[in-house]
Amino acid sequence: MSSKPLPGKDNFTRNLVIAVVVGVILLMLVPTVISKQTKSSARIPASVSASDGYGIVFNGDLKGVPVVDIYEDFQCPVCARFEATQGNYIESLIKEKKAKVVYHTLSFLGPESIAAANAAACAADEGKFLQFHMALYVNQPKENSGAWSNSALAAVGQVAGIKSQKFSTCVNGGKYADWVNNVAAEGAKKNVNSTPTVFINGKEIDRKSEYFDRANFEAAIARG
Repeated sequence: MSSKPLPGKDNFTRNLVIAVVVGVILLMLVPTVISKQTKSSARIPASVSASDGYGIVFNGDLKGVPVVDIYEDFQCPVCARFEATQGNYIESLIKEKKAKVVYHTLSFLGPESIAAANAAACAADEGKFLQFHMALYVNQPKENSGAWSNSALAAVGQVAGIKSQKFSTCVNGGKYADWVNNVAAEGAKKNVNSTPTVFINGKEIDRKSEYFDRANFEAAIARG
């Protein structure tokens, strides 16, 4: 019996393979397309500026000072290290009106990052973003361990000095989930693909020498 393939069989197989490959590529592209879409109807927390990539802005009215954009994910261990190294100095820049600082709370690491970012937005409504921000990093659990439930995040709010029922309702209801998506979409437009990422006046500082060295970080801020 001849082992010669039936006419058209090779073409059918080839076309099937091509169709599968194209389908996989399209599926891979879908998250990228979605991640770059913002929702104009998203509810916006206090101190947020759409023109600043939907970041939480401090000293937005200042002129002639360095603009510091911080892209972070609350589950990111390296972000926790950055906060431990530079957090107090950044807060001093805010309090002393020496810089405009914009926090972009990203959600690369999954649902608990989204929940934490939403809770941080709720804290911004209470005027306690910086306190909550610090408390999250001090109490950072293992990534995607299930530790950051809404009830746990509400408890972190207590540590940060937030007592209102409004805060707990905001956290439990995921009030700012669409805003979290908008922050991610704007970060994608800036080609931010890792955390932390820090820009000063639109230019990223040097990862090797300026992220975790206080003197070098201060010098980068001073240069603007």
